[in-house]
Amino acid sequence: MFKKLIFFSVPIFLLFNFVYSINLGLSSEIRELEPIRDTDRILILAPHPDDEVIGCAGIVQEAVRVGADVRIVYLTNGDHNQVAFIVYEKRFTLRRGEFIHMGEVRRKEAIKAAQVLGLSEKNLIFLGYPDFGTFSILNYYWQNIKPYRSFLTRISAVPYKNDLSFRAPYKGESILYNLEEVLLGYKPNKIFVSHPADANVDHKALYLFTEIALGDLEGKIGRPRVYPYLVHCLGWPLPRHYHPELNLDPPEQLQNSPIQWRKFTLTTEQLKNKHQAILCHKSQTESSAFYLLSFVRQNELFGDYPIIDFSGYLPSTNKTALFLSEIFNHDDTLEAGDSPDVIASTGRVSYALGNNCLTISINKKKEAGYKLSGLIYIFGYSKKTAFAKMPKIRILTKGNRFKIFDGRKIVDPKGASLEYKRSELILKIPLKILGNPDFILTAVKTYSGILRTDTSAFRKINLK
Repeated sequence: MFKKLIFFSVPIFLLFNFVYSINLGLSSEIRELEPIRDTDRILILAPHPDDEVIGCAGIVQEAVRVGADVRIVYLTNGDHNQVAFIVYEKRFTLRRGEFIHMGEVRRKEAIKAAQVLGLSEKNLIFLGYPDFGTFSILNYYWQNIKPYRSFLTRISAVPYKNDLSFRAPYKGESILYNLEEVLLGYKPNKIFVSHPADANVDHKALYLFTEIALGDLEGKIGRPRVYPYLVHCLGWPLPRHYHPELNLDPPEQLQNSPIQWRKFTLTTEQLKNKHQAILCHKSQTESSAFYLLSFVRQNELFGDYPIIDFSGYLPSTNKTALFLSEIFNHDDTLEAGDSPDVIASTGRVSYALGNNCLTISINKKKEAGYKLSGLIYIFGYSKKTAFAKMPKIRILTKGNRFKIFDGRKIVDPKGASLEYKRSELILKIPLKILGNPDFILTAVKTYSGILRTDTSAFRKINLK
């Protein structure tokens, strides 16, 4: 269908885009996840200890029940949650060793929770990278740059002796190496990973690192099915607290998205065990039980955005190939003082390809006027270039002005342009600036003045 949507100019697309976007609504029917089989090799990737239980406790138990193989990998040890630390330890401290101690506590809690679900410690792999730091590592810390330094622990390498990555520097290459090591050694056919629409930065980062690792291993392992699970989304799930009689439905913000949700329905016994496993994470439930226990519902949810596929087009032609739009979802980290009107705003982001340029169109509310600014992330991937050497692009816009950064370096914007209209921003960026990638991972944030208005999920766009 989409390969026929070739137009000669961006304005034609922008008119058509509005018509097409009304057909992106989510069907009210959520289908059951395909059955877990005894031949499955299941890999669950958790940004922090407790995410695997919140999102996938039912999947783990079902895999154990049918005799499937399961591994859980924890990206961080969750050592950056200051509030949970104070409530759990009943004291305030900023000593480095205390936060490492919290990371060890959370590791032990994860092992105990896994045992409740039917796994042993040998099924678990801890990587120990910095909690709340992995997205910054993805953006800035590659090659000859000094490793990331954790704000709380004030260290720059994995400090946990029992973790797979002990002493690995806090750099992108380290995380990518460990993920690829696990994927290559285990060869999963199903991966459950944090969602690209998740508001937490470590959750976003783990999804992105996973996509990059799978790109590197294409042809070396079979392409696994990927099932993202959502944890952090503003005002979801409701009601809070323990309600095992209720269903877990998609957040309202994502009900007009093209995500094809799937659900796994838990048995009564699996619900009981999920409840107990969450309570094993005592360091977190002492301060946030009202939130964590709200995920003990009749089902678990999984679903990703479809890939935006330009691979059938010739980007060098003078035609412009144009694709779909998406409804923004809202970030969970709004600034103090954000009004309900700001939180409720809605926009669209659209993508086009032509003349060796990527065009991103951001629809905006008229009342935003010239106060609207944007932050666009674009991570390019190429089989011909190691990801460490690929540009990690951030584009900052304010009115009709913009700057392009690769990591912390300003990039020559030659060939790039920004058109600021009453109802939209149209950004055009040459593929050369992006490193001539095979695919990109991109997301958009918009601000009105100093207040964040909308955040889109990361989307994968195939260019070749």
